[in-house]
Amino acid sequence: MAATRRRFLQATGGAAAIAGLGDLGFLSSLPSVSAEEAQLDPKVVRFDPSIEPTVRLIEETPRDRLLEEMGARIKNGLSYQEVLAALLLAGVRNVQPRPSVGHKFHAVLVVNSAHLASLASPPEHRWLPIFWALDYYKSSEARDVQENNWTMGPVDESKLPHASASPAAFVEAMDSWDDAQADAAVASLARSAGVGGIYELFFRYGLRDFRSIGHKAIYVANSRRTLEVIGKQHAEPVLRSLAYALLMHEGGNPAQRDDAADRPFRRNQGLVKQIRREWQDGKLDDEATKEMLAALRTGSNEATCDLTVELLNRGVAAQSVWDAQLVAAGELLMKQPGIVALHAVTTSNAAKYAFDAAADDETRRMLLLQNAAFLPMFRDSLGSRGNVRDVTIDSLEPGDANSGEGPAVDEIFAHVGEDTLDAANLALAYLKRGNSPEALIDAARVLTFLKGDDAHDYKFSSAVLEDYYHVSPGWRNYYLATNVYKLQSTQRADNDLVQRTRAALG
Repeated sequence: MAATRRRFLQATGGAAAIAGLGDLGFLSSLPSVSAEEAQLDPKVVRFDPSIEPTVRLIEETPRDRLLEEMGARIKNGLSYQEVLAALLLAGVRNVQPRPSVGHKFHAVLVVNSAHLASLASPPEHRWLPIFWALDYYKSSEARDVQENNWTMGPVDESKLPHASASPAAFVEAMDSWDDAQADAAVASLARSAGVGGIYELFFRYGLRDFRSIGHKAIYVANSRRTLEVIGKQHAEPVLRSLAYALLMHEGGNPAQRDDAADRPFRRNQGLVKQIRREWQDGKLDDEATKEMLAALRTGSNEATCDLTVELLNRGVAAQSVWDAQLVAAGELLMKQPGIVALHAVTTSNAAKYAFDAAADDETRRMLLLQNAAFLPMFRDSLGSRGNVRDVTIDSLEPGDANSGEGPAVDEIFAHVGEDTLDAANLALAYLKRGNSPEALIDAARVLTFLKGDDAHDYKFSSAVLEDYYHVSPGWRNYYLATNVYKLQSTQRADNDLVQRTRAALG
């Protein structure tokens, strides 16, 4: 594996590009943040006093100086967790998750993806994804200022329900799409309940409606995962932002109308009760995965949900259904390697995470059904963008798995962006010949650091490289091969962040 990675880096010039990025102690000496500087406008939500100065530093430092300023603080003892917390909280306070939970709000959504990339990286690369996310936040902050300069205000303390009443108040507010009531209820929950229990409530609402092409589910998963790292003391503003994001909608109150985005959830509330009690004792079944995959290619969202219930009641493991869903999302990317299919992949990643993290039995069944409904809706959305290829995993031609070592890692990524079907064929050939998937994954991650210039580059690569191991062994090579379509090419120029980091390091 090490030799493959070394050859890859040498072939792409990546070794020289990365060599200087491990030491992020900048040479500049910076003054500390004074107590006076940490004073906040009373109309702005306040954070934990220990993190507020760092949040203010991120907010107030010009974009062209932020990397140098943060590097100096890290050199003087600022921890990884503190930087991650401040980055998330700066986004929560200053970037509005409306009119869409995507767009500029990717500054918040991408924090966990950058963290996952850091976790999976060798120590010498670990800060680079976080520095990228810091820089990206400044661009989103500027966009928010141009649009309406939104800032999260303090919660209305007079409206907070009693702790014992807050779960019911939260559910009532979310069901009635009431922003003000939800804000008060979730603040009360944050002060009185554990994060795990609160997210049991949020999991269902993340996949409740098909708006913002899956960003609601992504925010639920990513915010919970980030809070696990930075700590519950930072939960209240994050949960308030999350509730506000999940209640985003267009037109009249969704509770009072019949919108296509809401129909699967309403139907599945009844359907979920038809699943047998012992559904979790099912067995892996490749034929059932193929049956589900065929339905996801052509069936309606109602049909795919009905089949999901049928398979579970037949004794098929939920994992076999997830295998079909994850591979189907990758197939959509083969058909149209654009933004809609990309979000089918990242939404499925968020749904699978929520399914694994949820403790409530009905919630888990509901998440499986909702993602089964969303994938045909993603599929149908491709048509409005034109040029949908007639390809599936059966279209891949990896050649003879017994003929030699097959393509090298660098050869695969050289074809990404030029001939994506060829890149997928090469990736599948590489994997089927028993070569190291870790070497391929490692190369993909390094290329994201070097070439990625958009939040989707981090969100997508983190989701795909994680879900490779969430797919059953018989299907995971196909999953990774289809998603090579949207990974980074060795032919693409290095991003500006790499160049700026090199300059900052002297």
